[in-house]
Amino acid sequence: MKVWRTLLIEDEEPARERLKRLLLPYPDFAIVGEAANGIDGLDQTRALQPELLFLDVEMPGLNGFDMLARLDRQPRVIFTTAYDQYAIRAFEENSLDYLLKPIEKERLDKTVKKLQQIEPVEMIPLPLAAMIRQLHEKKELKSLTVKLGDRIFLIKLNEIVYLEADDKYVFLHTIDGRRFLTELTISALAEQLPDSFLRIHRSYIINTDHIREMRKGFNGTLVFSMNSTDGRKLSSSRAMNEQMRQWFNL
Repeated sequence: MKVWRTLLIEDEEPARERLKRLLLPYPDFAIVGEAANGIDGLDQTRALQPELLFLDVEMPGLNGFDMLARLDRQPRVIFTTAYDQYAIRAFEENSLDYLLKPIEKERLDKTVKKLQQIEPVEMIPLPLAAMIRQLHEKKELKSLTVKLGDRIFLIKLNEIVYLEADDKYVFLHTIDGRRFLTELTISALAEQLPDSFLRIHRSYIINTDHIREMRKGFNGTLVFSMNSTDGRKLSSSRAMNEQMRQWFNL
C-alpha cells in the first residue's frame, strides 16, 4: 500500500484540525507538515517535497491556485473549498479531487479510493492546471454551503440577511428566520462575499440588500433593522464609523 507524504495547507485552524481528525484513521497518509496560508504552504512544499497536498482555495496573501503556479514541481493536489457543487462536478472525472467543506467521511473514502489507483510520480497535465485556474478566475460566489445534522444545504446569498460570529462559531441568518452554522470564520467570509455584504462589527456582516431601516446610534454608530422574521437590530461598532460614513455617504 502506498503511503502518501502529505502536506495540509488550510488557513482556518478549525477546518485544518477537522481534516487531520478525518485523515487519522487512514494509513494512506503520512502528514509531514501543516501550513496556515499560501505563502507558508509554498515554502513548505519546496522544503518538504510532499507527494500530496490538501490545499485550500481561498487564503489571504496567496490563494491555492497562485501558490501552485509558483511551484517548479507540483505534487498531486486535493482542493478543499467552501464553494458550491458546480466546481466539484467539473473535476469529478479527473485524477484530482475537489472536496467541499465541511468534508464528510463518506466523500473522503471516495478520494482515498482514487488515490490508491494513482502513481505518485504522475503530474497534473498542463491543460488541466490551466483549466483549474480559468474556472477559479471566472467563478462567482452565489451560495454558501452549510451542514445541518447529516444534511448539507446550499444557501443562496440573496437569502442571507446577516452573518453573526458567536464565540468560535459563525451563523448565517436567512430571510425566513432560520439559522445555519458554517465552519468558515467571519474574517474569511468578509473576504469572499461580494460587495453587497458589509462588515459593520467584528461580529456582524450584513447583506445591504436586506436593510429595512437604519438610524443613528451613540458615538456615530448606526443601528440597522433588517428584513428578516427574527426582528433583530444590529449596531455597527465605533471602529467602523469611517467605513459606514463612506458606504452610506453620511
